[in-house]
Amino acid sequence: MEFYASCPEGFESALADELKRLGLSHVRRLKGRATFEGELEEGYRACLWSRLASRVFVVLGRFEAQDADELYDGVYDIAWENIVHPGATIAITARGVTEQLRNTRFSALRAKDALCDRLAEATGRRADVDAADPDVHLLLSLRQRRASISLDLSGDPLFKRLPPAATRAGEGTHVLRPDYAALVLAQIGWTALCERELTADDYENEALPTLIDASCAGGGLLLEAVNILTDRAPGAAREHWGFEGWQLHDAALWEQLLAEARERETEARERQARIVAVDVDPAARKTAERMVTCAGYKRFVGFCAAKPATVLDHAGAVAGAAIVADTTETPLSLMHDAMTLVGELHRAPELASAPVAALTRDGLLARALHAEPARSIAVMPNNEEATVEVWPSLDHAAAAFEAETNTDAEEQTTNAQDEAADAPTFEPAATLDLGDGKPLPVLIPESEQFANRLRKNARLRRKWAKREGVSCYRVYDADLPDYSAAIDLYEGCPQTPGRWLVIAEYAAPKTIDPALAQARMLDILAIAPRILDVPAEHVHAKARMRSRGGSQYGKQGAGKGGSGERANIARRRLPLIEEGGLTFAVNFDDYLDVGIFLDHRVTRNLVREHAKQARRFLNLFAYTGTATCYAADGGVEETVTVDLSNTYLDWAERNMRQNGFVGPQHHFVRNDVLAWIRDQRQTRNRWDLIFVDPPTFSNSSKMGRRTWDVQRDHVELLAGVSRLLTQGGHAIFSCNLRGFRPETRKLARAGVVLQDITAQTIPEDFARNQKVHHCYIVRRLPIEDAMAEVGFSAEEITERVEELRNPEARKPRAAAPAHAQTGNGKSNFAGKPSPAGKPKKKKFYASKTKGR
Repeated sequence: MEFYASCPEGFESALADELKRLGLSHVRRLKGRATFEGELEEGYRACLWSRLASRVFVVLGRFEAQDADELYDGVYDIAWENIVHPGATIAITARGVTEQLRNTRFSALRAKDALCDRLAEATGRRADVDAADPDVHLLLSLRQRRASISLDLSGDPLFKRLPPAATRAGEGTHVLRPDYAALVLAQIGWTALCERELTADDYENEALPTLIDASCAGGGLLLEAVNILTDRAPGAAREHWGFEGWQLHDAALWEQLLAEARERETEARERQARIVAVDVDPAARKTAERMVTCAGYKRFVGFCAAKPATVLDHAGAVAGAAIVADTTETPLSLMHDAMTLVGELHRAPELASAPVAALTRDGLLARALHAEPARSIAVMPNNEEATVEVWPSLDHAAAAFEAETNTDAEEQTTNAQDEAADAPTFEPAATLDLGDGKPLPVLIPESEQFANRLRKNARLRRKWAKREGVSCYRVYDADLPDYSAAIDLYEGCPQTPGRWLVIAEYAAPKTIDPALAQARMLDILAIAPRILDVPAEHVHAKARMRSRGGSQYGKQGAGKGGSGERANIARRRLPLIEEGGLTFAVNFDDYLDVGIFLDHRVTRNLVREHAKQARRFLNLFAYTGTATCYAADGGVEETVTVDLSNTYLDWAERNMRQNGFVGPQHHFVRNDVLAWIRDQRQTRNRWDLIFVDPPTFSNSSKMGRRTWDVQRDHVELLAGVSRLLTQGGHAIFSCNLRGFRPETRKLARAGVVLQDITAQTIPEDFARNQKVHHCYIVRRLPIEDAMAEVGFSAEEITERVEELRNPEARKPRAAAPAHAQTGNGKSNFAGKPSPAGKPKKKKFYASKTKGR
């Protein structure tokens, strides 16, 4: 029989080696698969014991298939009555194309018709189709003019073998798939280590084969390592197989192989080995511990603190060792610590015999180990690019180095020094002295320049902050172009004491090597908390583009509070900070921005000063309502806070309540701001002071098919805002688009003028970046005055005035959208416009909409 085992790309060599170790013959490696030949027992053995295969197939036939008729004939000629059990359901999947067969769904349908017709003629009964859960799953492969059809012996993919309890325990977390874990473990020879016979010296020294998982993540590597140690057949616990609907299935033979597997597992109970697990991320370690416990493997794995001395102590004497790590999900803020740990363990004399295999996304581990990997395997876990990188043990590297340098004695004297320099495994780690007596390993020696600059900045900023009474501020803002990041320091208030760092990486230019930029970022993450005296667990790394666009309040990713976030925001325990005598809740985990924009510190104080002469205040695109708090503190009688996000409105309400601003005079409205402005223009609701801080860009699904772009849409926005101002009222407009250019002439034609106050709103700690935001005072003037102020000629002003006096003379305009004419039906403030556009005299306030 002809079989093949499919696998993810990158697994082919390891899979072929595995199949050979299983005793299978004529093994041949192909792209995405390895083929082999044998009897039924060999196919069963691959299903039962392969840790790397995704599925195992038996080839049923090959034939010409240039067109649909040849495909039908080729499938029909196969004796399906001798293959498919009577009453079994089928499903056919097609892959590949030929010159005439270009649609895989059509090819599969044609093959199904042929199979069913054959069964109907031979047995009088057609097979039923069950695409979701068939008894017999067939794969039709088309290539050039040929076709082959194979039966899937596996049923579900072979990598679906995590213990059910562990699967439930790992829901919502990163758990490395078993076949990827097996690939990593195969690179360091874990199976051979487990099979090693201990010597008398080993027993005397209590030395055991040892595996150190230096970044245990969700526990995927640990679970597979225990399965290999206990010699547990990966397919032994499976209840259903694809071959059960195959007439050639031999149940007695299968039971015999299962009995052999159980016997092997019983014999493996005599094996002895140590598995030590650590992770620099406490949350990941807890997940791994939970997974291991739920799987029933707790007695095989010892967890300890992520410190080299502690790990070595737990490892004890080793009789062969290996180090593995999965850093694909390690938080960026902890990546430096993770790589440093692996590097120090690799260089430890006690682990000189230990090779290293790591699943990583960035290729930076080579810097921590000071050596290029001996081999790299490109893989795609979770459909994301990653690499399995392998380094030999120091003993192996030293032996290879000695053999190479001694091959030619005559050249040894002249070449030895050069060759020694080329053997990076002997290169010492670069370290920095930060003045605290604890040398800090770094990936880039030049990072000392960054450390010096940050130390100087920190000293100057600390004095300035104390003088100004500021507790949260920017310490560093890409002062050195090669170290392009922003570092913000947050000091908690007495209710939640502590210090936090937010380190946001600016996107590196395309000319910069991404690996080099990443290495610099990791050094920043390691150096900053040491200099600024912030605990590692309070360091939060973000990735930030240099503001060409993007949502201002975008999600950072799956954070600690991602689920049930809106329901919890009002009562969730969050750090509290103080600014301007007010208290605000901040969230460092879930979003790119934390709940308060530090560059708006002066702007918020400006809002408070202007609020002292205002009665009614409106905050549009309110985010977490910090400006509303300042306005309320300035003494306004009434506030209205509008945002499209329920979560941020809850947050804003929390901030107001935190500062004692509660009562029916404070309103929170969930709505699309532009639509809401159009609604309010049909009422008599007007405000003395309006604060407008829109995002640069937004394509929120809550806006329907429309998108928001501040450069494109600011004229419409500010014209509408100006119509909501009281006589003598004004607005403060801010945006963070670096290249923003106000359309002053278009605005003037609507009677709106801007006064640029950007320079006076840039705080001292943002002085290096004068384009961090733009800020303007917005006023409404008679159109003649507005146009004259921005330089229109008398003729242009006269023409515009005449145009407004004679609406019939205006150029035709496209009809406004329905929701612009009649409201969007969701307005919570002032209700719908009254008939015939007559403004309502009475205001109707309601709480914010609770639906999303």
